[in-house]
Amino acid sequence: MPGALPAPEDVSALLESGAGGLDEPSTGRTVGDEDQVVESDPDAGRPVGLRSELRHKLRSQDRVKLAALISAIVVVLGVLPAILFLRTTSSDPMFSTLDSLAVPKWAAGAPADTVSGSRWCVIECRFRERDLTSQKGTNETAAAYQSALLGSGWSRWQVAQCPDGPVDGKYTCWQRDEFTMDLWVRPPPCASNPAQGAAAGGVAASPSAGAPTGTCTGSIVSIKVRNRIDDERGRGPEPSKDAKLTGETPDPAFTDNPFPSTPAAPS
Repeated sequence: MPGALPAPEDVSALLESGAGGLDEPSTGRTVGDEDQVVESDPDAGRPVGLRSELRHKLRSQDRVKLAALISAIVVVLGVLPAILFLRTTSSDPMFSTLDSLAVPKWAAGAPADTVSGSRWCVIECRFRERDLTSQKGTNETAAAYQSALLGSGWSRWQVAQCPDGPVDGKYTCWQRDEFTMDLWVRPPPCASNPAQGAAAGGVAASPSAGAPTGTCTGSIVSIKVRNRIDDERGRGPEPSKDAKLTGETPDPAFTDNPFPSTPAAPS
């Protein structure tokens, strides 16, 4: 009869006969060796596990690159300024400038440096002093240093109190940028007192070749460098004060009894 349902016995027989030909529903998983289950991506046609591993490796590489970038930034912003700060505090570039002066070797022997104050003029500006020995006299030595200073951008500074009083040798003052310099080339101590020169222990220059034994030759060079703002010689005279504007301060009057007695009230 058309449209009639098959009998239950017929359905069971049909299932038993076609059980081997029916396809099992796809679960989206394939079983590999040793029960290792790898999910399949139906769109990409490759295992999802490989994609996850590749993504994990890429993330690890990104973390390494980010860590390297952060380390480089820390080095540039932290370590390098600290190194430069230590270098600037430990060494004064002004002494490097003095080292670069084109003076002959015979005029720059046994340099001795002295430093005081702060480079940034905190409380007190820095005062730099260098003493050297020269194997030649004051005239030749002073000429060599003056020529080297002119070649390095220094100019003569004609200012009062340069020097403060009469001195032996050649005393000149110089200026460049924010610095001032005093250059003093003078005879060695043995020139005025042989005993003092012998006791100085090498402060005076050794006799030049061909000089008679026991003679005192050479010269002493002293260089003093200060910041211009700390050099009072360049400030000029202080302005005069007008008495009309400042007025006068009266002298205080002190008495034994600062509170005089009041007269008695009339009765």
